[in-house]
Amino acid sequence: MKQEAWKKVEDAIAASKETTIKQLFEADPERAAKYTASAAGWTLDYSKNRFDANVMKALVKLAEASNLKAEIERMFTGEKINGTENRAVLHTALRNCDPDAKVFVDGKDVMPDVHNVLDKMGEFAQKVRTGEHRGFTGKRIKYVVNIGIGGSDLGPAMATLALAPFSKRSIRNFFVSNVDSTHLAETIREIKADQTLFIVASKTFTTQETMTNAQSARAWLVDQLKDEKAVASHFVAVSTNAEEVKKFGINTDNMFGFWDWVGGRYSLPSAIGLSLMIAIGPANFRMLLRGYWKMDKHFRTAKLDRNLPVILALLGILYVNGYHAESYAVLPYDQYLCRLPAYLQQMDMESNGKSVAKDGTPVSYATGPIEWGEPGTNGQHSFYQLIHQGTHLIPCDFIGFCKTHNPIGDHHDKLMANFFAQTEALAFGKTADQCRADGDPEHLVPFKTFAGNRPTNTLLANELTPETLGSLIALYEHKIFTQGVIWNIYSFDQWGVQLGKVLAKNVLKDITAETPSLKHDASTNALIAHYRKVLGR
Repeated sequence: MKQEAWKKVEDAIAASKETTIKQLFEADPERAAKYTASAAGWTLDYSKNRFDANVMKALVKLAEASNLKAEIERMFTGEKINGTENRAVLHTALRNCDPDAKVFVDGKDVMPDVHNVLDKMGEFAQKVRTGEHRGFTGKRIKYVVNIGIGGSDLGPAMATLALAPFSKRSIRNFFVSNVDSTHLAETIREIKADQTLFIVASKTFTTQETMTNAQSARAWLVDQLKDEKAVASHFVAVSTNAEEVKKFGINTDNMFGFWDWVGGRYSLPSAIGLSLMIAIGPANFRMLLRGYWKMDKHFRTAKLDRNLPVILALLGILYVNGYHAESYAVLPYDQYLCRLPAYLQQMDMESNGKSVAKDGTPVSYATGPIEWGEPGTNGQHSFYQLIHQGTHLIPCDFIGFCKTHNPIGDHHDKLMANFFAQTEALAFGKTADQCRADGDPEHLVPFKTFAGNRPTNTLLANELTPETLGSLIALYEHKIFTQGVIWNIYSFDQWGVQLGKVLAKNVLKDITAETPSLKHDASTNALIAHYRKVLGR
């Protein structure tokens, strides 16, 4: 971080940190209106946070000192901002809805390829949805199984569930990611081979977990249908390795490519979203892209102090680096978004879980926070106790919708009453005098007092649609990018996931070898020996 600009943030925090959120509202009757902003179908109320005008001005100056605007342009125009891998970062090109847009990487306009893949996806998705693409025995596809891991799984799995109201209900979607055989086995119990389409999502077609699951699914299909030729009718690939795809038995006409400038956790708008497109249809998928694009345009053009992703990012910096909060919660009050916290967990923690600055030196400050969450109101009966009265400061994002897809009685009014009430309770708490006024006995007053002053953001949209989901995802993508810029770290690599993969290959050799080498540490050697003994090896 730019130390001079950060010092001014620290000074502003020091001058205001004794002022509570309640006092901030008492001092400024216009606070709620002043600190509410809207874009791309979303309204953000960030007034219930621990900042005054001076803190926010200092945070914006920090963003300016970090050259945020210039870094945004570098990303959108295809510069190679992923420094450790020398790659552009162009997930924004995947959803650029401007028909005349040109985006260049190494002197080549990538937009024609983006449109071609999107068109090819649309044609195939329609064939599956209409029954034109059928299984080996001539039956319609009723089950779609996406086999991937990480970004090749979390994105489409989250979004397919989120957009279930827009899906073709006669087609059931499944997602297999874990190399634990149980994940595949339980899925197979739910499907019929002659009516199933498998989508194998692996850029290299060599990812261990994905290809292990894919090979086992292939073996099951061939065993069920008694013909190797059936593979071509029941498997498609999202990959760039045509040779391995063909070797697997997939017709390369049914191979959907993407590019090294698309990171896995940002790949939902690419061919990785094929399973989602089959579920909701090409038109709705394009509305998803339009939502992304609207937030992209807002992020690129809005002033920093009215820019939704930047505001969320700066507040996150405030709590991580100013108040030393180690985690924050994402709390969607919509059951369809129950997988959103897990999706954002990967996006945030894999992007900014870094301890080395761009110049290769260790950072001297905290970076990416621990992210977690559950849908409301379930979480209220689980971990909200700790958020309200625990010793940890846990900022929260509350996400809700004015309308529900499933109006039953007064369910939605009660859901949203809880949604609004929780942010009120967290911000303003309940004093000892209020407890006494409510008739609480004196010995219980300390236990029923709420300190309040717990920060929250409220994100509200009219309805969960493909478009508002797209803009919500883009909002968090750009928030994470902004924080990476300010922390001066590379947000688009993930070297931290590699070491375990490499070591696992060596461990696997010792697990399966007739005579293991056992050249690991004493603990790992003992664990491998115990495992082999139980299995009689």
